[in-house]
Amino acid sequence: MVQNKEILIQRKQYTQKLKSWLGQNDLVKIVTGVRRCGKSKLFVLFQKELLKNKIATKNTIISINLEDVLHTREIGLTYNDSGFLADYNKLLDYVTSKLVPNKINFVFIDEVQLLENWQLAANALKLIENVDLYLTGSNAYMFSGDLANSFGGRYVEIKMQPFSFREYCEASKEIELQNNPSLKQFVPNYNLQELYSKYLKESGFPQTIKFNSDTDLIYDYLMNTVYLNTVQKDIISRYGITDVNKLNSVIRYIFDNIGNETSLRGIERGLKASGQNISVPTLTTYLQGLMDSYLVYKCDRYDIKGKKYLDSSPKFYVVDIGLRNAILGSSDRDLGHILENIVYLELLRRGYSVSVGKITKLVRNGQVRENKTVEIDFIAKKKEQIEYYQVALNALEPEILQRELEPLEEIKDNYPKYLLTMDYGSGDNNGIKRLNVLQWLFGNI
Repeated sequence: MVQNKEILIQRKQYTQKLKSWLGQNDLVKIVTGVRRCGKSKLFVLFQKELLKNKIATKNTIISINLEDVLHTREIGLTYNDSGFLADYNKLLDYVTSKLVPNKINFVFIDEVQLLENWQLAANALKLIENVDLYLTGSNAYMFSGDLANSFGGRYVEIKMQPFSFREYCEASKEIELQNNPSLKQFVPNYNLQELYSKYLKESGFPQTIKFNSDTDLIYDYLMNTVYLNTVQKDIISRYGITDVNKLNSVIRYIFDNIGNETSLRGIERGLKASGQNISVPTLTTYLQGLMDSYLVYKCDRYDIKGKKYLDSSPKFYVVDIGLRNAILGSSDRDLGHILENIVYLELLRRGYSVSVGKITKLVRNGQVRENKTVEIDFIAKKKEQIEYYQVALNALEPEILQRELEPLEEIKDNYPKYLLTMDYGSGDNNGIKRLNVLQWLFGNI
C-alpha cells in the first residue's frame, strides 16, 4: 500500500496557548502530557507558525529531540548507568554554538526529562537574553522538588492530552479530505453519534487516526508504542519494579473501575479476590507512577456544604478510552462511566480544576431521621467561576430524569448547573440546563 505523505493535524487549542506567550522570553514554556499525545508535532506546528509569520527564520529555530538517538549522538550525549542522558554541558555547548547574535532564538527541547540535571541546563538557557525556551516532558515528577525555585517561578505549564472529541472529528475530516480532495467544495457534515462510537473504539492518540480504522493496527500501536513504552520508561525503570505482573494487575484494575469510588484498601481487597496480594505501600507507589506518567488522573471528592476536600475514596479516570479498550478488550459495557470519563477530560482541557461533589442531607425514614449522601459527578472550578455537572447516558424516563436532577437540586447556590446526556435536544428544569453531551463536547453549545 502506498503511504500518504505525512500531514500535520492542527492542534489549535495548544498552538494558540503557545502563541499567547510569545514575547515572554523570561518564561520557560513547558508542554506536558502522556507519551505520543502529540507534543513533538505541536512544536513542529508552532515552528511553522513562527516561520509563516516571519517571527523566526530557520537559523533562529533550534530544535532538539532527546528521544532521537542520532541527534543526541551528534550533540555528544551518552547514557549513564541510570538510563539518563549525561553531561548537560554538551547540550548547552551545542545550543550556544548555534545561537544567532542580536536575534531572538527559539530553542525547543523535546522529552527534556531524559537528560540528567535538565533543570540546570534549562535554567542556564533561560538566563540567556536572546533565548526563548520551550520544553516538553512526559512525567509529572519532572516538576517534583524545587523546580519553581530553580526557575525562580518563571515558567508556565501547558497540559496536553490526546485528541478531544472535537479534535478527533476535525482530524477525521482532514484525513478524509486528503484521500478525497474533491470533497473540499462541500461543507463538512459531522455525524456526531457515529464519530463518537469510532472515537471510543479507535482512541484519541493522533497517530491512530491514520490507520484507516484498522483496529488490529490501532490496538497494536496503543499497546506497544504507547502503553508498554510508557510503563517501561516512566514507571518500571523509575521505581525499579521487578514484578511487572503485579503492576499490570493494578493498571487493569484501575482501568476497569473508572468512575467508581476507589480506596487503597478497596483496591487491595479487589486484587486479593483475583489472586493478587499487593500491599498498600506498593499500591501507592504504582498509582503515583500511573498519575505521574499521565496514564491516569485522580479526581478527589469535595464536601460542598463543609467546603473542604475529602481524603477518602477518590475516583480515577484514564487518559484515553481507546487505550483502555486495547488493554481490557473492546466492550460496550460501562458506557455511562466511559462518557463520564470523557466529560472529565474535556473539563480539564477547558481549564477547570475538577472534583467529585458530595452533599449530606437529613432525611426521614419512618420515625427515624438519618443522613443521606448524594453525589454530584463534577464540580468544575476556574478562577471565580464554578459549574456543576451530572452525566448520564439517557434521562428520558421521568424517574431517571428526577434521579439525575436530585443531586443538582440539593445545591442551593446560583452557579450554573448542567445535566449532560446522549438524549437529543436541550431543556431547562428549574434552572438546571439539560444539554446533548455530544453537542457540548463538540463545542456547539
